[in-house]
Amino acid sequence: MPIYQRNTSAAGIAYFTNPIQNIMINKSIFILCLLFAVSRIFSQTYITNVTIADVEHQKYIAGQTVEITGDKISGIQPATNAKIPANATIIDGSGKYLLPGLVDAHIHFSQSGGLYTRPDAIDLRKIRPYGLEIDWVHKHMDETLRRYLQNGITCVIDVGTTNNFLKQRASFASSTNSPSIYMAGPLLTTYEPPALSNLGDDGPFNLATSVEQAKDLVRAQLIYHPDFIKIWYIVGRDTNLIEANARKHLPIVKAIIDEAHKNKTKVAIHATDRITAQLSVENGCDYLVHSVDNEILSDEFVQLLKKHGTILCPTLFVHDGYGNTFGQRLTMTEHEIKMSDPFQLGSLLDMKHLQDTTLSNRYKAASSTPERIASDRTHKSNMMANLKKLSDAGVIIATGTDAGNIGTLHASSYLPEIKAMQASGMSNWQILQASTINGAKVLDREREFGSIAKGKLANMVLLDADPITAIENITQINLVINKGAVIDPDTLIKETPENLVQRQLNAYNFRNIDAFVDTYAEDVEIYEHPDKLLMKGKEAIRKNYGARFATTPELHCEILERTVKGNVVIDTESVQYENGGQKVIANVTYHIENGKIQKVYLLR
Repeated sequence: MPIYQRNTSAAGIAYFTNPIQNIMINKSIFILCLLFAVSRIFSQTYITNVTIADVEHQKYIAGQTVEITGDKISGIQPATNAKIPANATIIDGSGKYLLPGLVDAHIHFSQSGGLYTRPDAIDLRKIRPYGLEIDWVHKHMDETLRRYLQNGITCVIDVGTTNNFLKQRASFASSTNSPSIYMAGPLLTTYEPPALSNLGDDGPFNLATSVEQAKDLVRAQLIYHPDFIKIWYIVGRDTNLIEANARKHLPIVKAIIDEAHKNKTKVAIHATDRITAQLSVENGCDYLVHSVDNEILSDEFVQLLKKHGTILCPTLFVHDGYGNTFGQRLTMTEHEIKMSDPFQLGSLLDMKHLQDTTLSNRYKAASSTPERIASDRTHKSNMMANLKKLSDAGVIIATGTDAGNIGTLHASSYLPEIKAMQASGMSNWQILQASTINGAKVLDREREFGSIAKGKLANMVLLDADPITAIENITQINLVINKGAVIDPDTLIKETPENLVQRQLNAYNFRNIDAFVDTYAEDVEIYEHPDKLLMKGKEAIRKNYGARFATTPELHCEILERTVKGNVVIDTESVQYENGGQKVIANVTYHIENGKIQKVYLLR
C-alpha cells in the first residue's frame, strides 16, 4: 500500500496526503503564482511619439513616449530618448493626443436616465412598478460602467445613491472594465418625496427632522464607508420664503456637515438657490453639486468660494432633459443615440403614446407654457453666466452630468454637458481641466490621477483628433487605458440583435437619418413579405427614409410586441405619421448578420 494517496479537491486541484510531497507541491505552486504576479507587475506598455495634454498648465507636449508598468505611469520622456525593451507592448501614438482619463463628478447609479426612474417627478408606477426600475439599474450596473469607460470616463462620482449600491460597488473595485467608483450614501434631507419613501436599503433619501437625528443618520451611513455625505438642501420656490426656510433648516445642515467632518468625510450639497449655496459654504460644505440658478452671483460670493476652496459642479444639461422629455420636444444626436442604453433612451419617447393621455398632455402643456419656457431660459442664462464668472475667477470647476435623471442618460450625456460648458464661455483647456484634474481634486486625489505624470494611475484616453481645436473630438477615442489595461472601446459593449433593432427604432423616432442608416449593412435588402424587393443598399435607405424624416415631424413608432429568436427580431409596430392621425400596424422581421441589419421583411 502506498505511503501517500492522490486526492482531488472540490476545485479540481490534485493534492497528496503525504506531508513532504504537499510541501514540495505547495512551494511549486507558490513560485508559479509569484512569477505570474511579478510578470503582471512588470509587464510594460509604451505609447510612443504621442502628444500629451498637460491639463494643469494648459499646453500640449509633443513627441513623447509614455511608459506604463502595471497600473501606473512609470516614465515619460521625449520619444527620441526612449529605450524600449524587446518584449514590451508598443502603441504608436503618432498624430494622436493623450489625455488623462475623464471624470464625471456627478452621477446617480440608482437612476436609469429613463422615463420611469423618478416617480417623484412623474408618477408612472401603475405602468412600470418602481421595483422593476430598481432591479434594472442593479442588473445593468456592469453595462453602465462599461458605457462610461467606452466614452473615456475612467472615474465616476455618485453623489447620492442607496445603501444597496454602496454594497454593490465593491464587486467592481478590481475590474479593468469599470471606472474607479466613488459614492455618497442616500441624500440627507429635510424633505422626502412620498413616492420615494419607505424603500429601506433601496431608498435614495434619509429624512432628518432634528439635529440629533441628523447626526445619527450620518453615523449610520458611515458603516458603508461612503466617500461623501450628501445633503439635499431643499427650501421651496416661493421667493418670499426661500431665505427664511434656508435658515430654518440650517441647524440640521450644519449638524450634518460637522458630524461628517468629525469623521473625516467630505460633504456634498445640492443647493441651487444663492442663499442655500452661501450658507452651505459658510458652514463648511466641500462640494456644491449644482449651479446657482435664481440670481447672478456677486463678487462677494465668488470670493467666498475661493476663500473656502469649495469646488463647484455646474450640471448645465440636466434641466433640459426634464423639460424636453415632458414637453415632448427631445432631440438626440447620432453620438447620443449610439452611446446611450437603447431601452432607457427609447423610454423617453413613451410620453408620446402613454395610455394615460390626460397625464401626458398635462405634463406637455405645463412644460410648454410661455411662462415656464421663459423661467427655464432665465435659470439657464443665470447658470451659464455664473459658470463663466466663477471659472474666470479661478474657482475650481468639476465636470458632472447628474446622469440618471430623466433625460440625462449615463455616459452619453457627457458630450452635451461639456458643449454647454463651452457655450458658457469656458475655453476648451478650462473644460479639459474641469473634466480631469479638477475631478480628482473633488476627492483630494489629484496626486493619484487626473493628469499624466510619472507615478500616477495609468488612466488615460488616446484620441485620434485634437479636442482643443474642437471639443467634440473628445469622442474620437482610439484607445482607453484604465488601471493600466489597454482597451479598445468598441469591445466594451456587445450589441445584441435586440439592442441593435432598438437603436434603429430610436433613430427612426428621433428622425436622425445618420444614426438610422448606421444600423444597416451596406448591401441591406428590404422586402415586402414574402419576396418583393423594395429597397437595396444603405444609400437607398438614406434617400427614402431621409425624405420621410424631413417631412414628417410627428412621426412616431411604438412597439406593441417583440419576439427575439437568435439573430432574428420580430416587431409588431404601430406607426403614427401625424399628430392625431390614423396609426398603421405592421409586422416587421429583422435579420441581423455581423452586427448589422442585413434583411428586413414588412407585412402590413
